[in-house]
Amino acid sequence: MSSVVMTRTVTVNAAFLQEIKEVNTELWHRLEELRHRCQRPISPANCRMLVDRLSQMRDQLALHFALEEAYGYFDDPVDVAPRLSYAAENLRSEHRTLYLELTNIVDRAERLIHCEQLATLALWFGPEFLEFDQALRDHESRENELIYEAYETDIGTGD
Repeated sequence: MSSVVMTRTVTVNAAFLQEIKEVNTELWHRLEELRHRCQRPISPANCRMLVDRLSQMRDQLALHFALEEAYGYFDDPVDVAPRLSYAAENLRSEHRTLYLELTNIVDRAERLIHCEQLATLALWFGPEFLEFDQALRDHESRENELIYEAYETDIGTGD
């Protein structure tokens, strides 16, 4: 009995992916603002505002990831370098994980506000957000490397 193994490949549309990143300035400004505020002690009085901004950023990130997945990545391209396909699939799959991480932070922060545990939230929020922020920045850096590599492959200068 023979079995057929189907493999799926993913590639990146480097031009669209790069454009999506460049035009989403509101998301990057929101991230920078939250990063700046979370690198210093947080006052319990500022917690509600920070959680509101984080919630807005979560929605912006969801749209950003949806655009990247719709226009920046393609399933089953005709011709793709296996290394690019593997990297593209891994990066695309990280979107869900990152979004769920951020959603969990927002949900926990909102529960702490609801329970009026602002002092706890003020201590917890900064380090938790900064850890997420670093994971997102690492992801974005690897996506930028993929874009660069895809451009090199397309114009024939890649290894």
